[in-house]
Amino acid sequence: MQDEEVLLDLAELFKVFGDSSRIKILSVLLEGEKPVGEICDVLGMTQSAVSHQLRILKANQLVRYRREGKSLIYALNDDHVSKILEIGLEHISE
Repeated sequence: MQDEEVLLDLAELFKVFGDSSRIKILSVLLEGEKPVGEICDVLGMTQSAVSHQLRILKANQLVRYRREGKSLIYALNDDHVSKILEIGLEHISE
């Protein structure tokens, strides 16, 4: 059995995936990097709401960003994130 601290960390990670707004943002980023404004437009969410969720996703190392002028361009942090999403989608489709 895994160390209890590792299991608690894993539980916290899965809690992040428990919010539909964050899942929607991650699914948009599966298509590639996007500026915050484009994420807002695609999802019909306010910039404040998207920015709040992006902060949580970044704090949990699920997304990263780069600055382009005054804009922040977000992307999935690594292939692990896309694999988690793809496996989850595969699981619910069966």
